[in-house]
Amino acid sequence: MQKTVARLGIGGPVGSGKTALLERLVPLLMQQGIEVAVVTNDLLTQEDADRLKRKGFLPTDRIIGVETGSCPHTAIREDPTMNLLAIRNLEQSFPELDLVFVESGGDNLASTFSYDLIDAYIFVLDVGAGDDIPRKNGPGFMQADLVVINKIDLAPYVEADLDLIHREATERRCGKPIAYTNCKTGEGLDQVMQFIFDKLLFQSVRVLA
Repeated sequence: MQKTVARLGIGGPVGSGKTALLERLVPLLMQQGIEVAVVTNDLLTQEDADRLKRKGFLPTDRIIGVETGSCPHTAIREDPTMNLLAIRNLEQSFPELDLVFVESGGDNLASTFSYDLIDAYIFVLDVGAGDDIPRKNGPGFMQADLVVINKIDLAPYVEADLDLIHREATERRCGKPIAYTNCKTGEGLDQVMQFIFDKLLFQSVRVLA
């Protein structure tokens, strides 16, 4: 299928904050005049799609939930047909779209996206998973176009060394971008927004309030 609208994958383990990140990014993008839609992936439900619909910041028909019925890796990498069809439906219904997010079902450090499906992808981790995560060299972490290390406010409570995470993540990513975020306060989201505008939209982002 021919690509048209820009496509950004969001992957990462269960509970890392993928949907929470979307809940913050979509309104910020809309404030910048960007037309957005979302495809979510869940194994046997549409939990994430329903959660986003309840937030009310996008028309519900701009959010499609894909029930993968199999390992989340398959639907975003080996055989992304279901996601490609969902994107095509959105493109046909909303030709004005600038960007479609494709959120993976929760998975592990080996989760990566096919570039036949997306143009770039973000891999989300949270500090609660431990400060040794960068040393594990998971393909999702290593290969992602942007890594988001989320829930940085929890570091003192889970005995995670944020300085160690900074140092080892930087070393192992070899210059590829990393953002450190707190989705509750908005800390670090400016870096994620800048990445989206630079990498996918080829526009200048206005200074966020």
